Amino acid sequence: MNRALINIDYTNDFVAENGALTCGEPGQKIESKIVSLTEEFTEKGDYVVFAVDTHYENDHHHPESTLYPPHNISNTKGIELYGSLKAVYENNKDKENVYYMSKTRYSAFAGTDLEIKLRERGIEELHLVGVCTDICVLHTAVDAYNKGFNIVVREDAVASFNQVGHEWALGHFKGSMGATVK
Repeated sequence: MNRALINIDYTNDFVAENGALTCGEPGQKIESKIVSLTEEFTEKGDYVVFAVDTHYENDHHHPESTLYPPHNISNTKGIELYGSLKAVYENNKDKENVYYMSKTRYSAFAGTDLEIKLRERGIEELHLVGVCTDICVLHTAVDAYNKGFNIVVREDAVASFNQVGHEWALGHFKGSMGATVK
């Protein structure tokens, strides 16, 4: 079965101590696992997607502008991939199986070409990693489920700033979407 790894929003603003909307330590603790999975998938030739939340300065029309402080603003340090994941991306970005995409909604599918890219490659199984478990990872998983993909959520490679929401989402992946959580 063809598979893909979807790295969701693992950026400075969501993970770094001084990030604009950081999940802090829980997000920082998963760095080595995200990096090792990304390297593993890349080396095996599996499709690796970096789905990065992208906003623009003074965009007061975006629905998130009333919910959260400005974050992941285009062309800022905040939108850059966090920690050593940035180097892994930089070292592999020219490979055919690595794809960086901007997204403007919680789900990596909403308003993007992600589904087309996955279908072109015959991908049936999506491994989800990143932040936040109960927001962008959850919404991406729901869309993936509705589109018929098999879902694997890597429990040791997802995190949130809301531990209760994180735990709820893990249960929801298993109970409502039949996802494998490992």
